[in-house]
Amino acid sequence: MTIALDTLFTGQLIRLSAYGTAVKEAQARWSEDAEYQRLLASDVAAPRPPTFFDEEDEDENYAFAIRTLDDDKLIGECNLWPMWNHQNAWLAIGIGEPDYRGKGYGTDAMRVLIGYGFRELGLYRITLSVFSYNTRAIRSYEKVGFVREQVQRAALFRDGERYDMYIMGLLRPEWEAQQTS
Repeated sequence: MTIALDTLFTGQLIRLSAYGTAVKEAQARWSEDAEYQRLLASDVAAPRPPTFFDEEDEDENYAFAIRTLDDDKLIGECNLWPMWNHQNAWLAIGIGEPDYRGKGYGTDAMRVLIGYGFRELGLYRITLSVFSYNTRAIRSYEKVGFVREQVQRAALFRDGERYDMYIMGLLRPEWEAQQTS
């Protein structure tokens, strides 16, 4: 399969760019958005300063800023954490700017990041976790080919209620089949 190099980091709505100081400042701003915090992480939601995000990640990690094609606006972030010996990576994505949620930007970023993982990194499998109440993300993940593989029942306690956490996966042959259809 031949791929145009300009599509390695570019989708229809977004492009992936280097992860830098602007992302850390945006992360600090996004950490004040309770909805974002509750959709992205199982940690306790708390506002954080930009310096909080200066901590070096011990693991090898491919982190990208998500920017719009129209005006180059920083709207989110995404990451792949490979486990090279298994050709597997964990994926995380977040659209931090509320006005850009639910409009296809996350799905487009997923397509680009997954393509990067399979084409450039040579992965065989990509895995993610998502909370059962994050139905918008679940629809996006299913759209790009992820399959629910595991349910961790009542894994999350939020606002006095218990929620499941789903583990979803996508294999290279499944992704390749989508590319030809």
